[in-house]
Amino acid sequence: MTAAPAGDGPEQSEPPEPSEQEHAEQPAARRGRRAFWWPAALAAVVALGLGVPALVSGSTPASGSSASTAAASAAPATDSADAGFARDMATHHQQAIDMSFIVRDRTQDEAVRGLAFDVINTQANQRGMLMGFLDQWGLSQGTTAKPMAWMNHTYEPHDGSLMPGMATNTELEKLRSLSGRDAEVYYLQLMIKHHQAGAEMAQAYVDAGTNAPEKRLAQGMVDAQHAEIQLMTDMLHERGAQPAP
Repeated sequence: MTAAPAGDGPEQSEPPEPSEQEHAEQPAARRGRRAFWWPAALAAVVALGLGVPALVSGSTPASGSSASTAAASAAPATDSADAGFARDMATHHQQAIDMSFIVRDRTQDEAVRGLAFDVINTQANQRGMLMGFLDQWGLSQGTTAKPMAWMNHTYEPHDGSLMPGMATNTELEKLRSLSGRDAEVYYLQLMIKHHQAGAEMAQAYVDAGTNAPEKRLAQGMVDAQHAEIQLMTDMLHERGAQPAP
């Protein structure tokens, strides 16, 4: 998506923070939504502060050839759970980002657009961190292995749905065809299924993985996505709808 060009007028200052009373009067769902993505944003700041070598190895980055040697010795195999989760979750996240861009342009509802904005920012940030692991390990971002082979999953890709929870091409086209409340409900239903499967994959990596920083990232995904599932379920109820079976 392209951003609108900036105007020629003077810069405007950021609006003041709301008072405690104003904050208390904001809708609970909106306050709850905002609370879910800040841990991932904080993780990004920490990751940038540590640098990629520290993020991958879990230690203070070394210098010169010793850093290269340490990174090489810590690199997992390309068919490991560490590499497989990084690749598969990056792919899974990309579709969540794509769906969120679609609904952002199909509704003017502030709550749904705000949720979509949070998904775009949080999952794009996490996807970049996952790609950073692979890059530091000297591993390719693609693989010939079946999706989720690292966790012995037997899901059969179909119609663009590569992993559990991923929408099919047909479902994405339907989302693009809707607007207003219909788009909101369908997006929420698709995203709940997407989050449920994503949280299951992240938990599988927490249980099977060996890279401590990546496991902490995965645990954060589990916690945040479970919270967002509840939020989206509440948003569906507000619109007289239920999660899809």
